[in-house]
Amino acid sequence: MERVTATEVPPHGPEADVVVHEVVRPPLSLRTRLTSGLVLVAVGAVCALLLGLSATARAQADFVLSPQDPHLSVSLPARATCVVLGVVVALLGAWQAARGWSREAMRWVLAVTLLCFVLSFLCWAVTGAPGTSFDLLGLLQNTILTAVPLILGALAGVLCERSGVINVAIEGQMLAGAFAGALVASLAGNGYVGIVGAVVAGALMGLLLALFAIRYLVNQVVLGVVLNVFALGLTGFMYDALMQPNADALNLPKTFDPIALPVLSKIPVLGPLLFEANIIVYLMYLLIIAVDVALFRTRWGLRTRAVGEHPLAADTVGIKVLAMRYRNVMLGGAVAGLAGAYLTIGSVGAFSKNISSGKGFIALAAVIFGRWSPRGAIAAALLFGFTDALATLLSFTQTPVTIPTNLLLMLPYLATVFAVAGLVGRVQAPGADGEPYVKE
Repeated sequence: MERVTATEVPPHGPEADVVVHEVVRPPLSLRTRLTSGLVLVAVGAVCALLLGLSATARAQADFVLSPQDPHLSVSLPARATCVVLGVVVALLGAWQAARGWSREAMRWVLAVTLLCFVLSFLCWAVTGAPGTSFDLLGLLQNTILTAVPLILGALAGVLCERSGVINVAIEGQMLAGAFAGALVASLAGNGYVGIVGAVVAGALMGLLLALFAIRYLVNQVVLGVVLNVFALGLTGFMYDALMQPNADALNLPKTFDPIALPVLSKIPVLGPLLFEANIIVYLMYLLIIAVDVALFRTRWGLRTRAVGEHPLAADTVGIKVLAMRYRNVMLGGAVAGLAGAYLTIGSVGAFSKNISSGKGFIALAAVIFGRWSPRGAIAAALLFGFTDALATLLSFTQTPVTIPTNLLLMLPYLATVFAVAGLVGRVQAPGADGEPYVKE
């Protein structure tokens, strides 16, 4: 048996008594333990045998961490690295099959396994042509830039679903924000005004979601799909009717230039990676901290979680359940609108039809993969962003075995499917997620 100490704070206010109790979790079944252990052993075998032995015997895997002064790079023996990492993963799997890791330890085991597999794959990929080096810093930079809309969309999903409202409409909120951001920024000649327009457009989409889901009790999954189609059709129509004929006036916004933060941008590796970005990326940093702290360290966060877990109990202690849900769903829509602004004025500038290209659905998958936690959702979004950035980089890299371009384009979506269907099939959503609350 696995014993876990849990702390419970009743939603009566900070002066209420804190209840500490011990939860006893049943051990994993033998079948589950053996299956997961054999999967890890198979991953280790792929790293050691398929990747390691197919790499050139004496090839070195060169990774560039900082192309500028000071120049930093790492060189690893490709075959030996793949074999060692594969053995590590296989040993973790053997222990899981024989004795079983605890649930908390298993998270770290999966993280180590993923890291070992990715590093083995990169060591294998860079040995395709002699003298080739892998721009690891560029890969990480593209990962963060690709993950920005996913992280913001995931935060939007967490805000809504922690309040008890399923937000399948993240995609539509992103599209509305992208369209409004480009249009308003073009009209005003100011990108900051475009950000405000995108946030307002996303909040209005959130209001539609809240109105139909909370007041009219429409099925929230169906409603989200309808709002996505509505946003796709509306922005497509407005693009054809307004933007395309008047592109110079209505669809030519200026993009934000990178801002190098003093001192921080001079830190080797981390400086260029994190502190040479545009204003929307910095706003994302602030939102990550604000949402995580507010959700778990403030009265608002306690009430939000109470509304999402047990709205009737929250109502009995004086929390206005419906008002809280309205506010949080609109706030989530505003954050998703900011994600849409990044797709236009934060990166490419001009708006185009369906510019979000399914990023809202990947953000929703990140929410589920991250177990409805801001930190978990951000980690999942970074993982999906990494697969996208890696697919782009591999398309310009000569690997030992040619990887089809279509397969590379599928990588982010394959990662999404495997993550949701295979890795998090048994996670539990907030207790009242998707359930309408009718006050008697």
